[in-house]
Amino acid sequence: MVSEHKISDARSANEEAACRLLIADDQPHILEALRLLLKPEGYQLEMVRTPALALEALAHESFDGVLIDLNYTRDTTSGLEGLDLVSRVKAMDAQMPVVVMTAWGNIDLAVEAMRRGAGDFIQKPWENARLLNILRTQIELHRSQKRTQWLEAENRILRASGAPDFIASAASMRPVVEMMARIGPSDANVLVTGEHGTGKEVVAQTLHRLSSRADRALVAVNTGALPEGTFESELFGHVKGAFTDARTDRIGRFELASGGTLFLDEIANIPVRQQAKLLRVLETGEMERVGSSKTQSVNVRMISATNADLRAECAAGRFREDLLFRLNTVEINLPPLRERREDIPALAGYFLARYAERYRRAILGLEPAALQTMMRHSWPGNVRELDHTIERAVLMARGDRVEAADLGLHAPPSAAQGLDDMSLEAVEAILIRKALARSDGNVSHAADALGLSRGALYRRIEKYGL
Repeated sequence: MVSEHKISDARSANEEAACRLLIADDQPHILEALRLLLKPEGYQLEMVRTPALALEALAHESFDGVLIDLNYTRDTTSGLEGLDLVSRVKAMDAQMPVVVMTAWGNIDLAVEAMRRGAGDFIQKPWENARLLNILRTQIELHRSQKRTQWLEAENRILRASGAPDFIASAASMRPVVEMMARIGPSDANVLVTGEHGTGKEVVAQTLHRLSSRADRALVAVNTGALPEGTFESELFGHVKGAFTDARTDRIGRFELASGGTLFLDEIANIPVRQQAKLLRVLETGEMERVGSSKTQSVNVRMISATNADLRAECAAGRFREDLLFRLNTVEINLPPLRERREDIPALAGYFLARYAERYRRAILGLEPAALQTMMRHSWPGNVRELDHTIERAVLMARGDRVEAADLGLHAPPSAAQGLDDMSLEAVEAILIRKALARSDGNVSHAADALGLSRGALYRRIEKYGL
């Protein structure tokens, strides 16, 4: 979820982090000299001796800048290896600041390196003060550009017209916000992953409102709650007489979403037989209503969501790999609430204001003990559980501030606490929590373990805020 709660804390912490610098040079004494110079200045250094190792490091780690030599083959001064490395670094990250080192007097090479994207150059042997100044200038420029992009992303998302409140102050949410700002305006299919209750539907709503389709419909379907027998009818519609209960024509969700966005939640629960039909529509943009031979064209942007590991589902033969490729042009993974605890106070405040208004309760805020209780809680149901918890607290509060007891966040029952002391709902909620934990959040597996249908378990998950 998101509000205009600022992301300044996460941003400031990131900006104050030590600069990570990648250095590539084939001469050990050069690397040692640079280490002795830069370490005391607070730089975190990764040193490699070949272009290949430099590219490998860039592929797997994040850096604030790159300092590279132009020559790597003994007795060679052409600089071709270094120039190629500059080009490849900029191809990987066009904004990455690159400073090149070249032998004294070889200005032509330095000019060519800058033409390929290097930000500056230093001649060997270098002057320490000049090298430090160049690195500082390049990295500060890079960080300034990143700050500007972050502000633009924040403004686009937090102020998207009609968008739901989206609270994202935690550092772990920063990649999510940046990715949403980047791909929201496009028509790219998006797969949103994360545990139950992390806010996947809010992400889908925000992406829709950032897109050129914002003035058209966003149609949401919980595919996990659809019985297999009605799946095709729900998605593609049917004509009168197509089956026993088809007394009238019905428009399916694809038609309703044409020109807009179709959000399919719990995508992993679609039966394999139906996956082929969904894939065909995504590939061709054409479909037929059940019982009709008339082909219709539909134009939808697909956003799907799941808490399952779809790659593991593909390996197990339960999900089509070609369908996965169609769905996740871009994948956005939402961290669980326990990994973004910085957001709990703002989320709680948002829900508190909403429910205080809904139930006309003069609730002014949270007692410190209540906030501490929430910060310690593990939140297996994530943001959805927090939402339900605050709603309950608003109803239970006896004064003008929510107290810890109002939250109902009791520790798991001890052995001394018998079932006689617990309500049926409390016992059922505990059993469902345990089943979900044992199945790593997989609803289908948890439902099998509990002897429930997927739909019945979904209703209970909603009921208990899990």
